[in-house]
Amino acid sequence: MRIGQNPAKAAKEVAKPARITAAVLNYIPFLSGFYTETLDVLKVCLTSLREGADLPFDLMVFDNGSCAEVVDYLVNEQRAGRIQYLLLSEKNLGKGGAWNVIFAAAPGEIIAYSDSDALFYPGWLSKSVEVLETYPRVGMVTARPLRTPSELYTSVQAWAASTPDVRVEEGQLMSWEMYKEFAETMGYPEGKIEEVYASTQDVRLTYKGVTAYAGANHFQFVGWKAVLNEFVPFNMDRPMGQVRMLDRGLNDRGYLRLMTADPLVQNMSNTLPPHLRHKALQPPAATRQRGVWDFPLIKKPLLWLYDRIFRLYNP
Repeated sequence: MRIGQNPAKAAKEVAKPARITAAVLNYIPFLSGFYTETLDVLKVCLTSLREGADLPFDLMVFDNGSCAEVVDYLVNEQRAGRIQYLLLSEKNLGKGGAWNVIFAAAPGEIIAYSDSDALFYPGWLSKSVEVLETYPRVGMVTARPLRTPSELYTSVQAWAASTPDVRVEEGQLMSWEMYKEFAETMGYPEGKIEEVYASTQDVRLTYKGVTAYAGANHFQFVGWKAVLNEFVPFNMDRPMGQVRMLDRGLNDRGYLRLMTADPLVQNMSNTLPPHLRHKALQPPAATRQRGVWDFPLIKKPLLWLYDRIFRLYNP
């Protein structure tokens, strides 16, 4: 039997989600071996994402079956108002399984996806959205130039060849320093980075005054939710190794895969850069100001009074 009326019925409005959902996928099964520093990497990832974003967004974190220490940290971040949507999976669904949930669940019109080992720089979000909104039929935008397989951006080349207003440059356009900074995080054997840099080139476009490189990477990208959901569900039978299904699918359907002109995101992998260790130790700023009603001496009596009033009118 119901007692009283649900107070939520008196609410005149509900919260509206931000246009952009920043979605981070995380998996840290334990805190030793390969994963020793990954909780600190996650902390820096989330902090730099918030500090570097210059557009309004909601933060969603999908945890893919991490250990208790990591889950406790994420729950505390959500309770503090620094994570708007927290999804905790009991099991590791793999990247494809997590994408199935993230792409469907993200409430924003734009999804800014990232693995949990990305380091963000100021302006990463607005520059990515600028490319997304300027170029037609964009599938994904990664917030830094890097070298990607040319067979995965043939749609970009075909579009540029048929569009008179596009300026196209080809060659060794990315500096060695810019290329090396990212490539060193990928675990290549000695000499491989130099070999790949010397044997590949870049394709750079300028359209309506906005410059972008051809190609993208699935470790971090910004895209339209409606477009990304065209590829759900992902039927990947391994946790990793098949993530290029999205890259190929976008290119095969004629979507553009692009990168910003400047390096605005970096891959930390499983090791925290020494100059960022202090970031993992300091508590991040809360996303909302605490009011006087949040202090225990005030909050507790107010909640007691609310309970007494409810019971008085609903005996």
